[in-house]
Amino acid sequence: MITGANKGLGLELTREALGRGHQIVAGVRNTERSHPELRALRSDYPAQLQIMNLDVDQEDVIASAAEEIHEMWDQVDAVINNAGILNGRDQVIENLNFDDVEKSMQTNLYGPMKMVKHLLPQLRRSSAPAIINVSSEAGCFTGAYGGDYPYAISKSGLIFFTAQLRKALAADNFMVYAVHPGWIRTPMGGDHAPGDPVDTAKGLLDLVERRMVPEQDGWMINHKGETMPF
Repeated sequence: MITGANKGLGLELTREALGRGHQIVAGVRNTERSHPELRALRSDYPAQLQIMNLDVDQEDVIASAAEEIHEMWDQVDAVINNAGILNGRDQVIENLNFDDVEKSMQTNLYGPMKMVKHLLPQLRRSSAPAIINVSSEAGCFTGAYGGDYPYAISKSGLIFFTAQLRKALAADNFMVYAVHPGWIRTPMGGDHAPGDPVDTAKGLLDLVERRMVPEQDGWMINHKGETMPF
């Protein structure tokens, strides 16, 4: 299950996972939009790819998607919480619009929490379940800077939620990580970013498939599996 699968890193994750033979549910905010690249993948992999309406801001939509997934496959091996927004950029604290803060929390933090809430029963049926939360070094205390308040604070919350999940699911063979994807060329990262989202997608899939095993205590990592200071 990949959220935000219609563009950027989500699209590359979907492409890479399909190439590796996985069955994928690609979640998008609105299935009525064209999403031409994702539709092309659907044509190339009709037996492997399901495109599903999944607005992570709406819990009832997530609950319905979880029911549909249960009916199709019964179990889920991995959830990659990739959907995210970056708004309120360049706003100093004196001018901060709290609508931007709330929207960021809804998508970047509450969305992954709702996803885990509703898909955990299906994940528990897997022999090697994984939850990957795409976060950011912007949410790390060691990387704090005076800007991007909505994004950074929501991603910091996502990192802490990941730590909570690791504790809660440690006895059940769950792999749970918060991953910094790097500054990559996506609609969010911009065309001048140095990183390639293809490389990040490969790293995250290696992690899900347990080909890459980070250090035991490394739960906030980059896409290469290297531990990052929180």
